[in-house]
Amino acid sequence: MSVLRPFSAMDMFKFNNINLDIWTETYGINFYLDYLARWPDLCCVQEAPNGRMMGYILGKAEGSSTEWHGHITALTVAPEYRRLSLARSMVSRLELVSDQQYKGFFVDLYVRCNNALAVSMYEGFGYSVYRRIREYYGSLGVGKDGRDEEDAFDMRKPLSRDPQRRSVRPNGREINVSASSVS
Repeated sequence: MSVLRPFSAMDMFKFNNINLDIWTETYGINFYLDYLARWPDLCCVQEAPNGRMMGYILGKAEGSSTEWHGHITALTVAPEYRRLSLARSMVSRLELVSDQQYKGFFVDLYVRCNNALAVSMYEGFGYSVYRRIREYYGSLGVGKDGRDEEDAFDMRKPLSRDPQRRSVRPNGREINVSASSVS
Protein backbone atom coordinates (compact mmCIF):
# COMPACT_ATOMS: atom_id res chain seq x y z
CA MET A 1 0.00 0.00 0.00
CA SER A 2 1.33 3.42 -0.93
CA VAL A 3 1.67 6.40 1.37
CA LEU A 4 0.69 10.02 0.75
CA ARG A 5 3.22 12.14 2.63
CA PRO A 6 4.69 15.66 2.60
CA PHE A 7 7.17 16.47 -0.18
CA SER A 8 10.69 17.00 1.19
CA ALA A 9 13.78 18.54 -0.37
CA MET A 10 15.39 15.09 -0.47
CA ASP A 11 12.65 13.94 -2.84
CA MET A 12 14.28 15.98 -5.60
CA PHE A 13 16.97 13.28 -5.73
CA LYS A 14 14.32 10.61 -6.38
CA PHE A 15 11.81 12.02 -8.86
CA ASN A 16 13.51 11.47 -12.21
CA ASN A 17 11.26 8.49 -13.00
CA ILE A 18 8.34 10.91 -12.80
CA ASN A 19 9.83 14.07 -14.33
CA LEU A 20 11.00 12.40 -17.53
CA ASP A 21 7.40 12.23 -18.79
CA ILE A 22 6.70 14.43 -21.84
CA TRP A 23 3.72 16.18 -20.18
CA THR A 24 5.55 17.02 -16.93
CA GLU A 25 6.88 20.56 -16.50
CA THR A 26 10.29 20.43 -14.86
CA TYR A 27 11.59 23.34 -12.82
CA GLY A 28 14.86 24.44 -11.29
CA ILE A 29 15.85 23.43 -7.78
CA ASN A 30 15.14 26.91 -6.37
CA PHE A 31 11.57 26.71 -7.67
CA TYR A 32 10.88 23.48 -5.76
CA LEU A 33 12.61 24.79 -2.62
CA ASP A 34 10.56 28.00 -2.73
CA TYR A 35 7.32 25.98 -2.82
CA LEU A 36 8.47 23.72 0.00
CA ALA A 37 9.40 26.73 2.14
CA ARG A 38 6.24 28.76 1.45
CA TRP A 39 3.49 26.13 1.02
CA PRO A 40 4.73 22.84 2.50
CA ASP A 41 1.19 21.72 3.26
CA LEU A 42 0.26 22.01 -0.44
CA CYS A 43 3.13 19.80 -1.65
CA CYS A 44 3.03 16.04 -1.26
CA VAL A 45 4.38 12.79 -2.64
CA GLN A 46 2.77 9.42 -3.24
CA GLU A 47 5.35 6.80 -2.28
CA ALA A 48 5.41 3.05 -2.93
CA PRO A 49 6.22 0.59 -0.11
CA ASN A 50 9.74 0.17 -1.54
CA GLY A 51 10.35 3.95 -1.23
CA ARG A 52 10.00 4.66 -4.95
CA MET A 53 8.18 7.89 -5.77
CA MET A 54 4.94 7.20 -7.62
CA GLY A 55 3.82 10.82 -8.10
CA TYR A 56 3.76 14.27 -6.58
CA ILE A 57 1.76 17.48 -6.45
CA LEU A 58 3.01 21.04 -5.89
CA GLY A 59 0.56 23.76 -4.99
CA LYS A 60 0.36 27.26 -3.66
CA ALA A 61 -2.16 29.75 -2.29
CA GLU A 62 -2.51 33.05 -4.13
CA GLY A 63 -4.84 35.88 -5.12
CA SER A 64 -6.84 38.36 -3.08
CA SER A 65 -10.44 38.92 -2.03
CA THR A 66 -12.79 36.54 -3.89
CA GLU A 67 -9.86 35.50 -6.12
CA TRP A 68 -8.03 33.98 -3.11
CA HIS A 69 -7.47 30.36 -4.10
CA GLY A 70 -5.35 27.25 -4.14
CA HIS A 71 -3.38 26.59 -7.31
CA ILE A 72 -2.09 23.26 -8.60
CA THR A 73 1.29 24.09 -10.11
CA ALA A 74 2.38 20.54 -10.89
CA LEU A 75 0.67 17.17 -10.69
CA THR A 76 2.35 14.12 -12.12
CA VAL A 77 2.28 10.37 -11.71
CA ALA A 78 4.94 8.01 -13.07
CA PRO A 79 3.63 6.10 -16.11
CA GLU A 80 3.82 2.72 -14.38
CA TYR A 81 1.56 3.95 -11.55
CA ARG A 82 -1.16 5.66 -13.59
CA ARG A 83 -4.85 4.67 -13.42
CA LEU A 84 -4.61 3.85 -9.71
CA SER A 85 -6.41 7.04 -8.55
CA LEU A 86 -3.18 8.49 -7.17
CA ALA A 87 -3.78 11.83 -8.90
CA ARG A 88 -7.29 11.96 -7.44
CA SER A 89 -6.01 11.42 -3.89
CA MET A 90 -3.30 14.08 -4.23
CA VAL A 91 -5.73 16.62 -5.75
CA SER A 92 -8.31 15.87 -3.05
CA ARG A 93 -5.73 16.56 -0.36
CA LEU A 94 -4.73 19.87 -1.97
CA GLU A 95 -8.41 20.86 -2.28
CA LEU A 96 -9.03 20.02 1.38
CA VAL A 97 -6.05 22.07 2.58
CA SER A 98 -6.97 24.96 0.25
CA ASP A 99 -10.51 24.92 1.60
CA GLN A 100 -9.99 24.33 5.32
CA GLN A 101 -6.61 25.89 6.08
CA TYR A 102 -6.23 28.60 3.44
CA LYS A 103 -9.98 29.36 3.17
CA GLY A 104 -9.76 29.64 -0.62
CA PHE A 105 -12.74 30.27 -2.87
CA PHE A 106 -11.60 27.78 -5.51
CA VAL A 107 -8.70 25.68 -6.75
CA ASP A 108 -7.34 26.28 -10.22
CA LEU A 109 -4.74 24.79 -12.53
CA TYR A 110 -3.38 25.30 -16.02
CA VAL A 111 -3.27 22.38 -18.44
CA ARG A 112 -2.24 22.18 -22.08
CA CYS A 113 -5.34 22.32 -24.27
CA ASN A 114 -4.04 19.47 -26.37
CA ASN A 115 -3.58 17.19 -23.35
CA ALA A 116 -7.05 15.68 -23.75
CA LEU A 117 -6.43 12.91 -21.23
CA ALA A 118 -5.54 15.38 -18.47
CA VAL A 119 -8.43 17.73 -19.34
CA SER A 120 -10.82 14.78 -19.14
CA MET A 121 -9.31 13.63 -15.84
CA TYR A 122 -9.72 17.09 -14.28
CA GLU A 123 -13.30 17.33 -15.54
CA GLY A 124 -13.91 14.01 -13.82
CA PHE A 125 -12.59 15.58 -10.61
CA GLY A 126 -15.17 18.38 -10.92
CA TYR A 127 -13.05 21.05 -12.62
CA SER A 128 -14.34 23.09 -15.55
CA VAL A 129 -12.66 25.35 -18.08
CA TYR A 130 -12.74 28.97 -16.94
CA ARG A 131 -10.82 30.41 -19.91
CA ARG A 132 -8.27 29.61 -22.60
CA ILE A 133 -4.87 31.30 -22.23
CA ARG A 134 -3.27 31.90 -25.63
CA GLU A 135 0.35 30.76 -26.03
CA TYR A 136 0.74 30.15 -22.29
CA TYR A 137 3.38 27.49 -22.87
CA GLY A 138 5.03 29.34 -25.77
CA SER A 139 4.15 29.01 -29.43
CA LEU A 140 4.42 25.92 -31.61
CA GLY A 141 2.28 27.40 -34.33
CA VAL A 142 -1.25 26.66 -35.40
CA GLY A 143 -2.59 23.17 -34.84
CA LYS A 144 -5.92 21.60 -35.71
CA ASP A 145 -8.97 23.86 -35.63
CA GLY A 146 -6.70 26.88 -36.15
CA ARG A 147 -5.71 26.96 -32.47
CA ASP A 148 -2.21 27.24 -31.06
CA GLU A 149 -1.20 23.90 -29.59
CA GLU A 150 0.60 25.58 -26.73
CA ASP A 151 -2.47 27.26 -25.28
CA ALA A 152 -3.57 26.40 -21.75
CA PHE A 153 -6.96 25.92 -20.19
CA ASP A 154 -7.39 27.63 -16.81
CA MET A 155 -9.56 25.05 -15.06
CA ARG A 156 -11.31 25.74 -11.76
CA LYS A 157 -13.29 24.00 -9.06
CA PRO A 158 -15.21 26.02 -6.46
CA LEU A 159 -14.68 25.34 -2.75
CA SER A 160 -17.04 25.80 0.21
CA ARG A 161 -16.48 29.60 0.37
CA ASP A 162 -18.06 29.87 -3.09
CA PRO A 163 -21.52 28.29 -2.71
CA GLN A 164 -22.91 30.43 -5.58
CA ARG A 165 -20.11 29.09 -7.86
CA ARG A 166 -18.99 32.58 -8.92
CA SER A 167 -15.46 31.32 -9.58
CA VAL A 168 -16.60 29.19 -12.53
CA ARG A 169 -18.48 29.86 -15.76
CA PRO A 170 -20.34 27.63 -18.21
CA ASN A 171 -18.74 28.98 -21.39
CA GLY A 172 -15.06 28.98 -20.41
CA ARG A 173 -13.86 27.35 -23.62
CA GLU A 174 -15.14 30.40 -25.52
CA ILE A 175 -13.24 32.95 -23.39
CA ASN A 176 -9.75 33.66 -24.76
CA VAL A 177 -7.12 35.77 -23.00
CA SER A 178 -3.48 36.45 -23.72
CA ALA A 179 -0.74 34.93 -21.58
CA SER A 180 0.44 38.43 -20.69
CA SER A 181 -2.92 39.20 -19.03
CA VAL A 182 -2.58 36.28 -16.60
CA SER A 183 -0.61 36.83 -13.43
